[in-house]
Amino acid sequence: MSLSTTITKYSEMALKGIESLQVIFLLGLRLWLAKVFFMAGLTKIQSWDTTLMLFEYEYTVPIIPFDIAAYLSTAAELAIPVFLVLGLLTRLNVVALFVLNYVAAISYPDISFAGEKDHIIWGLMTLILFFYGPGKAAVDTFIKKKLNINH
Repeated sequence: MSLSTTITKYSEMALKGIESLQVIFLLGLRLWLAKVFFMAGLTKIQSWDTTLMLFEYEYTVPIIPFDIAAYLSTAAELAIPVFLVLGLLTRLNVVALFVLNYVAAISYPDISFAGEKDHIIWGLMTLILFFYGPGKAAVDTFIKKKLNINH
């Protein structure tokens, strides 16, 4: 066996090993994002009066009235994580989370540098899930297989 054949054989084996970790990586991203946003939603409903006050006086959400923004963001933060954990309608849900994350980042005028970094990381995580999909450990993948839908 030549050196190039040996290198090719071992590199293919290494790539297969790395690809098998993709399932864990994408599931980890979904679970992490679900936790972050679900906890934010729980915080909002724990003190609804405070949430409304923050949306009215602290956050500067563009276009929509503060109370509607509070209801929409809270509903999204509580519902979308459930879909993420299941891996159901993942791409649609991460687009919604990306928008929510972006609006949250620009709506808080006194956001700290650390808070900015968190929003950037969450945005990148949503983009990864948008471009790569939910992975094999997802209801989306199960449905595609059952319906025999190819990429």
